[in-house]
Amino acid sequence: MISLNGERIMALLLRQLYLYRRSLIRQLEIVYWPVMDLLLWGFVSLYVGRLRGGGAIAIAYLLGGMILWDIFYRVQQSISVSFLEDVWTRNLINVFVSPVSTAEFIAAMLLLGVMKVIVIGFLLAALAIALYAFNIFQYGLPLIPFVLNLLLSGWGIGIITMAMILRFGQGAEMLAWAIPFLFQPFSAVFYPVAVLPAALRLLAWILPPTHAFEGMRSVLSGGGIAWGHVGWALAGNAVLLALSAFVFAQVMRAAREQGLLMRIEG
Repeated sequence: MISLNGERIMALLLRQLYLYRRSLIRQLEIVYWPVMDLLLWGFVSLYVGRLRGGGAIAIAYLLGGMILWDIFYRVQQSISVSFLEDVWTRNLINVFVSPVSTAEFIAAMLLLGVMKVIVIGFLLAALAIALYAFNIFQYGLPLIPFVLNLLLSGWGIGIITMAMILRFGQGAEMLAWAIPFLFQPFSAVFYPVAVLPAALRLLAWILPPTHAFEGMRSVLSGGGIAWGHVGWALAGNAVLLALSAFVFAQVMRAAREQGLLMRIEG
């Protein structure tokens, strides 16, 4: 049985929030990349819309894909980069020699990811309205199942990324930024799966984020909630989260037995 102590989880969460409160650079990091992404893809969307004439749906697909992609990416980053913060400050050992359990440590980072997504989601939605007259809120509740599935996918990928950094050391820290973009070409973020070569479509359909983005396009085109995509995304995320928990547990056990926690901060 996994026992979670709410006070310890909140203490770990506050520890991360204090870092952001005292560092302007960290605060800017939360909004800088999302804003840059929105500006870039917003102008690309306008360009595509003008080329095709009456391309309102193309603009919706691109901007909607960009906003939902950033949700997935930032959730993954909240886990992997928060872990790296402890590595960089040589604080990892201090955390794990305390009464804090591994499950509590991860739970705090998952909550941090949710908080970041709320801030970033509303910021990007507001900018999309102001700059490009694209209101994602008008699609309402049908988008929520796909946003939640991307949240689950980001958690799973973030935990696996953290396990890989723990296993291979600081030399693998680039994976915190590289792994999410490994999924991007195959997850049909900005285009339907049909665009991919036939050999890659099976891989695309295996990935939970693919179903979230395909479902998003169904909503944006007025087709309503594609429950098939919701179901497949949930099933895929259940497997992903179970796999990520297993991988991290195995790596953490090996790290404790082999002294990897000492070496990763060395």
